[in-house]
Amino acid sequence: MDGFRGWPATLTEGPVGLRPLRLTDVRVWRETRLRNADWLRPWEPSNPETPLFRTGLGPYISMAATLRREARQGMAMPWVITYEGRFAGQLTVGAIVWGAARSAQVGYWIDGALAGRGITPTALAMAVDHCFFTAGLHRVEASIRPENHASRRVVEKLGFREEGIRRRQLHIDGAWRDHICYALTVEDVPRGLLVQWRRAGSAVEEL
Repeated sequence: MDGFRGWPATLTEGPVGLRPLRLTDVRVWRETRLRNADWLRPWEPSNPETPLFRTGLGPYISMAATLRREARQGMAMPWVITYEGRFAGQLTVGAIVWGAARSAQVGYWIDGALAGRGITPTALAMAVDHCFFTAGLHRVEASIRPENHASRRVVEKLGFREEGIRRRQLHIDGAWRDHICYALTVEDVPRGLLVQWRRAGSAVEEL
């Protein structure tokens, strides 16, 4: 499969944006990851291809090239999260399966200096809507360590359904770790997840 409907795509909602990952993001990606090493390490896959502590450019270039190739093959949507036009993190829709499944896994990370501003849930809501209503996926999953309360709050705010524990699912921070599976299907958000998230924000403002 050479590419697919809806990719590449650039999405925006106020100051929050999603744009395709570029090879030229290498320096800002490296600087952000190094500065956030302690913030990210407990939740990052233990993968020698993209270690947090290296200062070279090779790990990023390898990761970006792989994700861009998978995007051309219809297997991934690798985005950079931006805030007010600046690099803020990464959100990847990966492990895309077409055919009868039409499902995918989503993962994300945000610069710790920007946490708590609603950037990640806004970006995730945009990505899910794009998956469902443009790309034509039916189900999106997020697997999160039980201890990662910040990431769990993101999906819970957006109404992802908790579907149980996946035992020792991924090698994280040096060991095989359990993850909670959260999921949404297109039937869960017939009017769109971003609309739902906007309404939740408006309700909070009115309190």
